[in-house]
Amino acid sequence: MSRNSQRIVSPIQWLLLYSNGVRSFDIDRSDNLAVYWGQGSSAKQQPLAKYCQDDVIDIIPISFLTTFSGTGGLPVIDISTQCSGSTFPGTGLLDCSTLAADIKACQSKGKILVLSMGGGDGSDAQVSFSSDSDAQKFGDILWNTFLGGTSKTRPFGDAVIDGIDFDIEHGNSPHYGALIKQLRSHMNGANKKYYITAAPQCAYPDKNIGPALNAGDFDAVFVQFYNNPECGIGTSVFNYDTWHKWATQMSPNRNVKVYLGLAASRSAAGSGYMDATALSKLLIQLQDYSSFGGAMMWDASEAYSNSRYDQQIKKILIPNGAGWDCGGNPDQVPLSASHTKSVA
Repeated sequence: MSRNSQRIVSPIQWLLLYSNGVRSFDIDRSDNLAVYWGQGSSAKQQPLAKYCQDDVIDIIPISFLTTFSGTGGLPVIDISTQCSGSTFPGTGLLDCSTLAADIKACQSKGKILVLSMGGGDGSDAQVSFSSDSDAQKFGDILWNTFLGGTSKTRPFGDAVIDGIDFDIEHGNSPHYGALIKQLRSHMNGANKKYYITAAPQCAYPDKNIGPALNAGDFDAVFVQFYNNPECGIGTSVFNYDTWHKWATQMSPNRNVKVYLGLAASRSAAGSGYMDATALSKLLIQLQDYSSFGGAMMWDASEAYSNSRYDQQIKKILIPNGAGWDCGGNPDQVPLSASHTKSVA
């Protein structure tokens, strides 16, 4: 991709592009926005459907599935205040079927929702396997419990989520590859498209999920370029080039998309937050990379509390990375770079 000049998009055009009708999710775009929901980092978390009322967010990873095998051999999920009901008999698995309507409402707006596994809390044992066979069995459980299979213990009721996200920040299981292959065996040929994503730290290779990234077929990676001064944004050692090389030369899926992972506010992370104006030049430059899929942020509650940080970032990314006319409106985000470089 190359860009010789900026295109100016008026506020009215932006609304027409993203508010009329439903824009179906397209993994091949470079202006997608993934925003985590579930943990309520800002303590002002709204119900899931609240974050689907406009077309700003494209992917919502629901956080988190925290334990692979709990009581009764089924996983454990923790969605903070958004699901605190009863568990299925004989298990530690929460019945969150009250979320089914919100999940389907978001999907009807063209968004995809993936269940994120892991998170920053917990222990290695909660997200590890003893063998490939155990990993494959867990793949079957995920398919039947959350995805396109059938089970009497489906936490989201009759809602079928769109995939699985690996936010593994503990452990280093050599068996994740077997899990991913088992998931793909179910997903391939299914009557809808399913996705597998991951959220590695930017330090390469990621010490926890790195081996799986080289073994499994991922659709996208939401690289965490915050809380990582050794490789994060705003540093002299920012390493998107490294992840681009991995995506295009090493990943089993050479079309995997790399997302710029952001903290959605200063309070969302210990370090690495940048406001939208400071990020504009970088985001435009990254859209010249064939691997670039858009931005990810932690999390929805922080973004909404921070003057709709999600919307500010989206205005930089759309359409196809074109510019945005400030027009004297303080809510608009100025873009400061134009260039012609094309990165294969």
